[in-house]
Amino acid sequence: MEQGYRLGIDIGGTFTDAMVADADGRVVASLKTPSIPDAPEQAIFNALEQLQKASINIADIGLFVHGTTLGVNTLIERNGAVTGLLVTEGFRDVLEIRRLRLENTTNLYGDKALPLVPRRLVKEIDERCLASGEVFRSLNEQQLLQSVEELVQEGVTAIAISFLHSYKNAGHEQLAEQLIKQHYPELFVCTSSGVWPQQREYERTLATVMNAYVGSQMGGYFQRLEQGVQQYGLTAKVLSTMSNGGIMSSTRASSEPVKTLLSGPASGVIGATHVARMAGLNQVVTFDMGGTSVDVALIDGQPAYSVDNQVGDFPVIIPAIDVTAIGAGGGSIAWVDSAGVLKVGPRSVGARPGPACYNRGGTLPTTTDAYLHLGILQADRFLGGQMELRPDLAQAVLERLGEQLGMSSYAAAQAILDVATANMYAQFTPLMARKGVDPRDFTLLAYGGAGPMHAFLMAREVGIRKVLIPPSPGTLCAMGCVVADLRNDFVHSLNKVSDELQPGELGQWFEHLGEQGRRWIAEETEQGIELDHTYLMYSADIRYEGQAFDLSVTLSSEAYGSIADAEARFHQQYEAVFGTSQPESPVAFVNLRATIIGVTRKSETVVVPAPVKTNYEAERRTIVFDGQEYQAFITDREQLNVGEMLSGPVIINEYDTTVFVPPGYSLTKDRFGNIIGEAEL
Repeated sequence: MEQGYRLGIDIGGTFTDAMVADADGRVVASLKTPSIPDAPEQAIFNALEQLQKASINIADIGLFVHGTTLGVNTLIERNGAVTGLLVTEGFRDVLEIRRLRLENTTNLYGDKALPLVPRRLVKEIDERCLASGEVFRSLNEQQLLQSVEELVQEGVTAIAISFLHSYKNAGHEQLAEQLIKQHYPELFVCTSSGVWPQQREYERTLATVMNAYVGSQMGGYFQRLEQGVQQYGLTAKVLSTMSNGGIMSSTRASSEPVKTLLSGPASGVIGATHVARMAGLNQVVTFDMGGTSVDVALIDGQPAYSVDNQVGDFPVIIPAIDVTAIGAGGGSIAWVDSAGVLKVGPRSVGARPGPACYNRGGTLPTTTDAYLHLGILQADRFLGGQMELRPDLAQAVLERLGEQLGMSSYAAAQAILDVATANMYAQFTPLMARKGVDPRDFTLLAYGGAGPMHAFLMAREVGIRKVLIPPSPGTLCAMGCVVADLRNDFVHSLNKVSDELQPGELGQWFEHLGEQGRRWIAEETEQGIELDHTYLMYSADIRYEGQAFDLSVTLSSEAYGSIADAEARFHQQYEAVFGTSQPESPVAFVNLRATIIGVTRKSETVVVPAPVKTNYEAERRTIVFDGQEYQAFITDREQLNVGEMLSGPVIINEYDTTVFVPPGYSLTKDRFGNIIGEAEL
């Protein structure tokens, strides 16, 4: 075996997925092992042991990239560090006031999320900078240290510093951080200007608080991981995936963990982008369906990015791949409301007890029970036959649901699928409209445990003609780790109308951001990461003067300093999103952004090996779908020949998923092993 393996590991809520690719892009090992929430690094050690048993020489792994849900789970479960917050005098309630907006304007009874830092642990510091960055009142160092001492006495172990207008002048924050580390070296300390120096006081403060809240746990996790992998002979540096789809060193991730919160879904989108590129597809909508929800992302050549993401109860303005959770998952509960209307979700049975058919104590009907009762899932082939499902238990809960609705158990099962699909459609369609795209021009790329089973139903509802199911869809997030590049984002809040800009000013600020990116790349490559090449991308948040919301506009790589070019691109994008534009109106440049990408040395393709051959012969089986009986063709991916065409209904059994191709679609397998289904005319 050649040296230079790339190991990708994605730690999910239920399973930890691992994938090893060689220098030529061939996947030489792929596996799943149960996740261990209380000790996530142990699941990685278990994966390394399994790789050793599969004759993989751990010492030959030259690059190790992994993603973890530890940070986001810490936020959601609210079990992070006891955190204190230092703010400018007079702004103690920044986390309490938030944005004074209803998250759901149709719900007048929305609950207010409790802040991560209680008001008693927020200290006002005597200092002040103006919006221009000019120092109005110097930092009171003695009061600062007294406030920190009081927080330490309250049990605080992490400090977040967010002073007014520090995105313009970071001097006071940097001085405060230096003093605290000098007098209290045991504390985890971070500043808003170091985490994300962008105007929007609440969001900037919140990002800093989140970073401090999860920082200690993430730092301890990476320390245990780095020490543990060495015992298995792994000498490669430990790298972590980021919310923006890139990777960075564990050292950096320990100090900036807030940038890793959405790394799991982002890794899946990066893997999907790679699969789509290999298949010759540029326009793709990803469809990652798990137990509780469906994660949807848009790929138009490259993944779409967002600076308005949501993690648990909190907004995050740090750039991330734009992934939206919609609809229902395989474990979503079907129930009847007080008006006698069938609903699916949002509650889920989870992994324990799970759907009724799992025979783990579940007594409520779910989407999975519906699939089993209709014959689409096969009881003795779930997880490659390792887990036997109980059709009788699924039938029992569906009969009870049918009695409530006045219909048969089969009609109730079909109704569950229809309602789940309608839920997805109701959120999916306006989501695509806000992005200014017609989903019918795109291919639906499905992965995750339940994605390939429900993808064609969603495509049929939306009007998408083509669906792609990659090989081993359950490990696509691990593949995303294998093919990811170094990537980081930098921002400068400008807030100037175009008429106020001096000649060359735009270009000067972009050059400053680009230099920050080049320094970051240089520091990361000191960790032993080898790059093929690097490049920069530029964008700006632009709005019409007087508006409250802006659009992120990608700028020319050659003419990024041109005001006229930026304005023209903004007018064009505004027209595409809103159907109108005002070219005669002045525009405001709110934020300038630069993204640096260091392309890691790797094969242009990652080829997944053929699925393990099963002992099952192709057969016909009766299923019930859309209220009719069909003789579905049952097979597995390995038995399909490249280029062979089949018409639905077809069911493809795999270890980690079931592919269901309904009537009205035909399918074929390409040379990369992808299942490609298209609507029949």
